Amino acid sequence: MARSARQVLAVCAAVVLTALVAVGYLVIEEWTEPGSEPDAVHAGELTELLARVQVADELPMAGYSREEFPHWEPNRPEYGFGDEFAQYARCTTREVMLLRDAVGSVRLDPKTCDLSVGSTGGWQDEYGTLDRQTGALNPYKWMTDSSGVDAEHIVPLAEAWRSGAAELDEDTRRRIANDATNLVASDPSANRSKGDQDAANYLPPGKFRCTYLDRYLRVKVTFGLTVDPAEQTALRTAVAACGDPTGLG
Repeated sequence: MARSARQVLAVCAAVVLTALVAVGYLVIEEWTEPGSEPDAVHAGELTELLARVQVADELPMAGYSREEFPHWEPNRPEYGFGDEFAQYARCTTREVMLLRDAVGSVRLDPKTCDLSVGSTGGWQDEYGTLDRQTGALNPYKWMTDSSGVDAEHIVPLAEAWRSGAAELDEDTRRRIANDATNLVASDPSANRSKGDQDAANYLPPGKFRCTYLDRYLRVKVTFGLTVDPAEQTALRTAVAACGDPTGLG
């Protein structure tokens, strides 16, 4: 009887452990649900950020090239990915960003910096694209090949140049190009539709818009970049809409 009781207890313990693990995985999946926003972006916070950005006419593009912004540097604490990603110091900021923005079973080897994508792994585009004929929002793209994912600069490097980075030193431009807040994984089609346009001419058409605005403004504030008058007007309108984002995505 004692042996039978121990066997029953062992079976019950295994069942309970399995259930707990299953619940744990369920919670993780819920936390990493594509498109989920763990921290809501509030219009009031965006308004405060916008008030901190200086308004100035854009600088000319003379002298600009992407090489003026050294990018895909080895990950360093100053780029802002946090302690969670400190072990990937050998890897580039692009590789670390891909790991950070991945959904499901994606791993980055801290020694070789090779990305491996499991059966549930990939990247969910948050920008969205519009159908050229109907103007409706297309389905958000799901990507499983890391080479087919763009490392998008929320404040484009050319826009940063026009907004004051032309007058900054190379080390500051390096930080702009590798900054964790300024990088996001995106669908190449969405990235191409944006190009180097500022917020006066492009905002994501879908659910990412308010988060995009938050990060766009934070980059401008952090690095002392300006907005031109048309950009400021567009940002004011978009920020106000984030107070009632029911029409987004």
